[in-house]
Amino acid sequence: MTGPGRRPSSRNLPLPDAYLRTSQVADLLYVSPKTVSRWAKEGKLPFLRTLGGHKRYPEADIRAMVAELTVQVGTLHS
Repeated sequence: MTGPGRRPSSRNLPLPDAYLRTSQVADLLYVSPKTVSRWAKEGKLPFLRTLGGHKRYPEADIRAMVAELTVQVGTLHS
């Protein structure tokens, strides 16, 4: 609900396409969100923090990693 002096909720605003949420990265890598968070903490995944303290992952870097891992797995069966 908005009105004079009220701001719209940021929860419903879409994230810029340049960054992914933890659950989106987990879906791309076929792992759990906890694994994604752990990998980020260990420095295995690049991320930034929002003002609210949530992690966001650069989409281009994550998709490049997915492509690299897909090629590596694909070459094992050749």
